[in-house]
Amino acid sequence: MTLKVAKLNGIHLHYADHGKQDGPVVVFSNSLGTDLRIWDDVVAHLSSDYRLITYDKRGHGLSGIGDQPYSIELHTRDLLALLDHLQIDRAVICGLSVGGMIAQHIAAMAPDRISGLVLCDTAPKIGDAAAWNSRIDAIEKGGMEAIGDAVIARWLTDDYRATQTAMTALYHTMLVRCPVAGYGGTCAAIRDADLTENTAKIDLPVMCVAGSVDLSTPPELVGKMAALVPNAGFTVIENVGHLPPVETPDQLAGIIDTFIRENGLG
Repeated sequence: MTLKVAKLNGIHLHYADHGKQDGPVVVFSNSLGTDLRIWDDVVAHLSSDYRLITYDKRGHGLSGIGDQPYSIELHTRDLLALLDHLQIDRAVICGLSVGGMIAQHIAAMAPDRISGLVLCDTAPKIGDAAAWNSRIDAIEKGGMEAIGDAVIARWLTDDYRATQTAMTALYHTMLVRCPVAGYGGTCAAIRDADLTENTAKIDLPVMCVAGSVDLSTPPELVGKMAALVPNAGFTVIENVGHLPPVETPDQLAGIIDTFIRENGLG
């Protein structure tokens, strides 16, 4: 895969452009502490029918960190700038965790740019200030290694970690190599965001997806979001934690494909 980069909003943003170039566009926004590689197996399942954009959000992967205080709005403006750079007028946005918050916010900021949303393991409000401040404090004092094992246990099921030890090690490395400034800044962005009012007004096709054993955004939390959004669908993938694109990419790809086809978004 050829590295692609664009200078946007004062940073270099790393992205990849896969699949059928004249197909319907799906853009993937990844979770806290991960990079665009978490979508690789989902992309492999969908690439024959769709144009698929993955990217490293600010402060993650190969993208720049920048010097502005992080917010969900700033992350959203980065994504809008990427759509402009790629001359993409409308797309389905599939966001995971904080990526799902970015997807919700882009639907509020620029609904004309979005044809539909797939909101995975996310919510309009995630966690509380005390928990996020504690995590920020931990990495500022001890680096990313201070939270590595605990976060991996929330990302991936016990079964996956026991049977896929090499892959688990790779995802642990992905996490601990995330810059403290990028990870901590995004923690603060999540801490400070409550998208409930605008999410309740989303007037687009929406599918909400939860892993049945997700400890970070449990199915009950995702279900409340689905009930908040008019006519949103809701599905639970069994025996999966916070990262369905890693543990069950085939099932997630099937959900995305069915959602697009059933709603005429292609």
